[in-house]
Amino acid sequence: MTGRRLTSLLAYITTSAAGASLLTGCGVLPGATGGSREPVTVMTWAPDQTRATNMPGMPAMAQAFARWVNSQGGIDGHELRVLTCNEHNSTAGAAACARRAVRENAVAVVGSYSQNGRAFMAPLEAAGIPYIGGYGISEDEFTSPLSYPVNGGQASLIAGHGIQLAGSCRTVSLVRPDTLAGDRLPELLNSGLRKASHRGAVDIPAVEDAAEYTAQASRAREKAGEKQGCVTAVLGERTQTFFDSFRRLPGQEDGEGGRGGGDAAGGDSGEEKGAVRISSVLGSVGQPVIDRTGGAHSPFEGAFVTGWYPEAGDKSWAPMRKVIQDHAFADNRVDPADAGVQTTWIAYTALKDVIEALDDDTISASRIAHALDRGERIDTGGLTPTLRWKYEDLLGAPGYPRIVNHEVTFQVVRKGRLVAQKPGFVDVGETVLSAP
Repeated sequence: MTGRRLTSLLAYITTSAAGASLLTGCGVLPGATGGSREPVTVMTWAPDQTRATNMPGMPAMAQAFARWVNSQGGIDGHELRVLTCNEHNSTAGAAACARRAVRENAVAVVGSYSQNGRAFMAPLEAAGIPYIGGYGISEDEFTSPLSYPVNGGQASLIAGHGIQLAGSCRTVSLVRPDTLAGDRLPELLNSGLRKASHRGAVDIPAVEDAAEYTAQASRAREKAGEKQGCVTAVLGERTQTFFDSFRRLPGQEDGEGGRGGGDAAGGDSGEEKGAVRISSVLGSVGQPVIDRTGGAHSPFEGAFVTGWYPEAGDKSWAPMRKVIQDHAFADNRVDPADAGVQTTWIAYTALKDVIEALDDDTISASRIAHALDRGERIDTGGLTPTLRWKYEDLLGAPGYPRIVNHEVTFQVVRKGRLVAQKPGFVDVGETVLSAP
């Protein structure tokens, strides 16, 4: 075969192969979906199978989100790869998860839960990896320049809870973890109670992973008193254990107390007037806990609950519910009413928005952080205010300077369902700022 014929044959084969490649969707056109853009690797961690708070639904929601976006061609053409890690509710576990994220070149840690902020933030900061939409349980999430929280954390919940209780409770007993994070809760609750010229709550520290809380429950009821007294417990997964001990106190099982009520802040449902009311915040009490403990016959019936987001039945959650139905229907870890699952959905919504805004073949940790720092706006479809992390958007509260979403919702348990006590969001920014 002559050189000219060989050259012509090779040109024909090359052209035909390229054309077939484009026709089958496997081409390398710049920006096209279908493998032309690099995969994006992220990590989601949470504790599982521990004696304290467990959040298995958060990594499970992250995996469902990845299945959903990848079924549609990825995020702006990038396949989303989600690594998961069991944080074990320990400093060693949190640090190990963070080091793995660095080792596996994750561009972000998204929608995760850990109380051990100091253990995980240092490795992430050293590698320049942003922490997007953590659960909001550790102070480091609200101080690190590489943390981008989607809610106001425990600070906003507890300050808002004080406002919610102020109009209905004459005396408040607060049962909270005997930990460094728990030590801040009385000050925050009192900042909300003071909105109604209310005296401070009685502080009752408790071991976070105790098997029963009879002594703390007895003291909490005694200090609350029987005239418009309220007992609030913020013990994470052990809150259910505390209120079980509370229910078993003499005089509780016969209906003498233990129920809250109220149709609005300061209102009263008429149930058991004068009885001790109970209350908590989302994450310590939520719809899954209410369902497990008897629904309408749950000890939480009538309880006040402060949350970050709209009630689980709100139409704003419809997109998340659709993804769960289509991509996690058989996974019982993914409960759409769980605050951890909801936070993970919002965090991945933020990740998706910023990757689409970057519109590039390569996504890096530094580029994501830079986009968020320069003011990328995140629309969560009404689940939160529009999120943005520019300097002027930060609340700047002592201990929590990175808060950008300082709105909460007031809810109440009625007929076994968490429903809105009052419509819309309540801004607690000034209340958090006023905490000592």
